[in-house]
Amino acid sequence: MARRKREEEHENHERWLVSYADFITLLFAFFVVMYALSSINEGKYRVLSDSLTNAFRNVPINTSSQAITPQMPKPPTKTVPAAKPNAPQEKAKQQQRERMKDMAQDIMAALAPLVQQGKVRVLETSRGVTIEIADSALFSVGQAILGVESAQALRAVAEVIASADFPVTIEGHTDNVPIKTAQFPSNWELSAVRATTVLRIFADAGVPADRLTAIGYGETRPVEGNDTIEGRARNRRVSIQIDSALPEKPTEVPVEVAPQIRR
Repeated sequence: MARRKREEEHENHERWLVSYADFITLLFAFFVVMYALSSINEGKYRVLSDSLTNAFRNVPINTSSQAITPQMPKPPTKTVPAAKPNAPQEKAKQQQRERMKDMAQDIMAALAPLVQQGKVRVLETSRGVTIEIADSALFSVGQAILGVESAQALRAVAEVIASADFPVTIEGHTDNVPIKTAQFPSNWELSAVRATTVLRIFADAGVPADRLTAIGYGETRPVEGNDTIEGRARNRRVSIQIDSALPEKPTEVPVEVAPQIRR
């Protein structure tokens, strides 16, 4: 029996389509990659731009493209230690305050009749004790001569003051009504002579002269308005200031003298 002749294989003429499809797929992928590389991310571009700006300008930049204001470091706060009170000095001040209170009580007792009449006021201030005496309780109008009873009352006050070592300042005050006499050309002279008259009483009663000071202020330091009779009467007074402040050692202030230029 004769062998059948092998039938010829049918030739596939469409194989090229497989290679073409693979080529098209690779080409498509290539363009996708190229497109991805060519597209610019705006956010990343801003970050890159800000980073370059920061590098050249040395200005901090945040990722939201807003400039960050550089914060200057705050100087360290210096803690000032609280001053420790000087125990001996505080004790001395406390003792002085107690002595001043006792002195104020003694002065009010010595001037009790005038205090009851409203012609004397004893005030306790940060400086010490101030005794305000109306001029009508001491002097006649426009005069600087003490009456007998007024002199006795001031001597009683001087005896209280003499027992301590506080400095005493006597101040004369007037109202704004002008005065012009042969003895007192103005209120300055009247207030000064009245203060000096009280000072002489204190000195004669035993108060050391180095503790006494007399000042005439005239009408320059009123305590009430001068537009009423009561106000003017309140301003005409003699104030006795008993200073309780502890004396301080003076410190010399250095003075720099500019060098002279020789010509």
